[in-house]
Amino acid sequence: MEVLKVSARSRSTAVAGAIAGVIREKGRAEVQAIGAGAVNQAAKAIAIARSYLALDGIDIICIPAFTDVKIDDQERTAIKWIVEPR
Repeated sequence: MEVLKVSARSRSTAVAGAIAGVIREKGRAEVQAIGAGAVNQAAKAIAIARSYLALDGIDIICIPAFTDVKIDDQERTAIKWIVEPR
């Protein structure tokens, strides 16, 4: 599954386009974010991607979860969303 990592500096429209592209090509995507700013950008991107995909007749859902990510030899907790068609 394609993993899209979002930071607080990510443009939500660019991430939304990436999510929509992955959904169209692979059928599902995983979006990961660490920190409040990144989670905000990711949530906005998923909402925008939903409107992009609606133009193609695709309705998406997202399933949130926590995941542990290793960054610079440290374990961090990230929030992830599995995004897939309904």
